[in-house]
Amino acid sequence: SNAQRAGDSSRGLAEKMILSNNVDQLCTYVAEKLPMERIDIVVDNAGFELFCDLCLADYVISSGMAKCVTLQLKAHPTFVSDAMAKDVERTIEFLEKFAESKPNVAKIGCRMRTHVENGSWKLVENFFWVQPNAFWEMPADLKSDLQRQSSLTFVKGDANYRRLLGDCQWIFTTPFSDVANYFPCPICALRTFKAEIACGLTRSSIQEASNEDPNWLISGRFGVIQFL
Repeated sequence: SNAQRAGDSSRGLAEKMILSNNVDQLCTYVAEKLPMERIDIVVDNAGFELFCDLCLADYVISSGMAKCVTLQLKAHPTFVSDAMAKDVERTIEFLEKFAESKPNVAKIGCRMRTHVENGSWKLVENFFWVQPNAFWEMPADLKSDLQRQSSLTFVKGDANYRRLLGDCQWIFTTPFSDVANYFPCPICALRTFKAEIACGLTRSSIQEASNEDPNWLISGRFGVIQFL
């Protein structure tokens, strides 16, 4: 159909903007581990981005992918948009207000509230997520918790990605596995480029991005899905 062709075209264009895409490896890992005990999401910003994170967390629970999702949230807003536990609550409240005008939207909010109330979602605020330290300087208790309990951790956003790389100027073709192998559990980094720091890219992808957009490192148009 025309709609399907349009969807395939849009997906193809979007995939061109993902300069390092390990989604196949991620899906293979997830399929082998089903059902997982716990998945973590290191959240970045409130607003629409947080809503998307919560949709991912909702799918993880509703699909049976994992028994628990731990949302790793900020203890205070270093940046004005940093997501805290109260932002999750306010997002759910906002969705629930559509009970009459958009009942399907309200159902999403009600389902999310159920996840919180029955313990399927755990909202954890930690001061480490708002510190300038590299992620390899993670405190022992947090490192131990992820190592023992988390089957997979999603690291969201440009600022978190920079800390994952220690805010260091790695050669862009340095393998992601060489940089992030210290992380205490399997990790998937979801990042849009907004700073001149990267790894795990190929020379061809760098060239193609440069040809498409001279400001590709900071324009917010390109991204990565990197799994280890």
